[in-house]
Amino acid sequence: MLKWLWLSLLALVLDQASKLAIDANMQLYQSIALMPSFNLTYVHNTGAAFSFLRDAGGWQRWLFAGIALVISVGITVWLTRLQKHETLLAAALSLVLGGAIGNLIDRLAYGYVIDFLDVYYGTWHWPAFNIADAAITLGVMLMLAESFGLGRPKTPMSL
Repeated sequence: MLKWLWLSLLALVLDQASKLAIDANMQLYQSIALMPSFNLTYVHNTGAAFSFLRDAGGWQRWLFAGIALVISVGITVWLTRLQKHETLLAAALSLVLGGAIGNLIDRLAYGYVIDFLDVYYGTWHWPAFNIADAAITLGVMLMLAESFGLGRPKTPMSL
C-alpha cells in the first residue's frame, strides 16, 4: 500500500509551499481578511496542537519532533502491512503522514511551526492552523469513518 505515499507527498508539498508563500509575503502577526469568519494570519507556534506547551522554554521542540518522527515511522510500517482492499485506511494514514512530516520539517528548520489559517466567530478565534494540520485532521476523520465500517466491502450476514 506504499502506492498511497503520493498523497503524503501532495500534502507535504502543499503544506511547505503555502508556508513558504506566507513567510515570504506576510509579516509575523499580519492578518488578511479573506471572507467573513476566515483570515490569513501569520503566526509561529512553538507548541503542539492548540499551542500546547508553547511557553515551555524550547525543550518541547525536540519532544514534538521526536514524537512526529516516531509516528511517521510507525505509520510507514503500518502502510506496508495493509491489505490491498484497505484503501480508505491507506489514504487516511497517508494524509496523517504527510501532515506530520510537514510540521516536523518546520520544527527542525525553524524551531516552530508556521500557522496561518484563522477561522473565527465574532471575537472567538479557533487556534490558527496550516495545511499539515488540515491533512492530519482529515486523515484522522477518515480513520474514524473506516473504523465504523466506511469503505469496507459488504459481507453477507450469516445466521
